[in-house]
Amino acid sequence: MCYLRLLVREKDMFTGIISAIGDVVGLEPRGGDVRLTINTGDLSLTDVSLGDSIACNGACLTAVELTGQGFIADVSVETLNLTTIGQWETGSRVNLEKAMQATDRFGGHIVSGHVDGIGEVVSLEGDARSWRFRLRAPRDIAKYIAHKGSITVDGTSLTVNVVEGSEFELNIVPHTMLHTVIGDYHVGTKVNLEVDLVARYLERLLLGDKAADQ
Repeated sequence: MCYLRLLVREKDMFTGIISAIGDVVGLEPRGGDVRLTINTGDLSLTDVSLGDSIACNGACLTAVELTGQGFIADVSVETLNLTTIGQWETGSRVNLEKAMQATDRFGGHIVSGHVDGIGEVVSLEGDARSWRFRLRAPRDIAKYIAHKGSITVDGTSLTVNVVEGSEFELNIVPHTMLHTVIGDYHVGTKVNLEVDLVARYLERLLLGDKAADQ
């Protein structure tokens, strides 16, 4: 718990528990990057100040203006290239989560809001009242995905049920289907992936002195 409190103080962190679904209502190109306007729907912003972070489909964005119905964020070329934001259009639905505070209940897993890669839905089928999804991850991050480990898909903290090479399976319960954008997925949908932060730290630690040469 002390370690978690330190992380939250040092940088914006999230839990992967989606608070609301928002809508993209504006995409304004500005000098090569984009100014994004999002209506936050049921997500209250009464405790949000300019400069605060909000995860949008798992990508940490900074609120540069509050509109009354939502917020405005500037999206860099780097973020446009490395996340699905570059594919968004007016009307796109997005998962939303405000950055957690040190006193908040921790319900998911440690999520940084830094997308590691773009995955793709390769199949989905009903499984009793739930749905079973198979996704393909980029090869360079597949090594961080473990059976029964955690992964963030469009900002949602999920448990991996099966891993086969660069593909993995998730079981999505009805509540998650209803209250996140996962309910909109179909074969071919591109999604933001963030692997378990602990796995990345462990890899770096195991490199030992060689880490400085990487």
